[in-house]
Amino acid sequence: MPDLVVSEDKIIERILTMELVRVTERAAVASAKWRGRGNEKAADQAAVDAMRRELNKLPIEGTVVIGEGERDEAPMLFIGEKVGTTKGPKVDIAVDPLEGTTLCAKDMPGSIAVMAMAQSGTLLYAPDVYMDKIAVGPGYPAGIVDLDAAPEDNIMALARAKGVKPGEITALVMDRPRHAELIAKLRAIGCSIRLITDGDVVGVIQCAEPATGIDIYLGIGGAPEGVLAAGALRCVGGQMQGRLILDTPEKIARAATMGITDPRKKYGLMELAAGDTVVAATGVTDGALLSGVKFRGEIIETETIVYRSTTGTVRRIWGEHRELSKFHLD
Repeated sequence: MPDLVVSEDKIIERILTMELVRVTERAAVASAKWRGRGNEKAADQAAVDAMRRELNKLPIEGTVVIGEGERDEAPMLFIGEKVGTTKGPKVDIAVDPLEGTTLCAKDMPGSIAVMAMAQSGTLLYAPDVYMDKIAVGPGYPAGIVDLDAAPEDNIMALARAKGVKPGEITALVMDRPRHAELIAKLRAIGCSIRLITDGDVVGVIQCAEPATGIDIYLGIGGAPEGVLAAGALRCVGGQMQGRLILDTPEKIARAATMGITDPRKKYGLMELAAGDTVVAATGVTDGALLSGVKFRGEIIETETIVYRSTTGTVRRIWGEHRELSKFHLD
């Protein structure tokens, strides 16, 4: 019987659905064992180890172009790391094995395991630094907000486009000292602010979910989270801009080795995640986007959401797992 010939697009499509789900499921379950124990590094290490183990089973020639951990000296799937069996298509990988390590360690809402996969050369290749971001959901004219505009001007533009007063706009901002001035400016024009302690991948995605009541995301978070959020936002609709925070000669030099010649470049949505991008996220703790891992005797329950940019498909997958040995929970 002749070998079945499958196009690269079909191979990528298959890998980027159930196979990708298994990767984030394993990472979520591994880190969920550390919920509430106060040990962020152990939770992150468990997620990284599980994600790496599952990625290396996939029939891909993958390169981690956006990794986690470098900034905080935490466990990492490092930038430039090769993953997969090498017997398959070349793909870019962006990972955050445990977004919200503090949330997991304190058993607070919103921690997830998340990753993206795309055609080779289509995800932003950048060091693990901070990124200044702005994002809105779908339904607005192109360029309605701009990273270089004053926060007040962005809120006013958004309010005009919605036909409401600034006080009816809700902005999502990470609760960090670096955002004190931003928060003060937003409150000065009456804008409502929802503060989050962690989890800006979910934060950006919430801009595109009407039920959340979030109109705009503003502020500085991680670059890996920015790329992952961009991939998801491309699927559900919206606009986003980001700029890497390259504020030391060392960061500028490292970025230059990755092909970034303009340290002040403002990246649009399609520059952050340009190709056929699929993003998968599995809940670790319960949150607004996903339910967390549930341990019910001999069964482990998970919830995962998968976004694919080229088709606009969003899949929600609830799993009941009975082969517990596969999760390396000893």
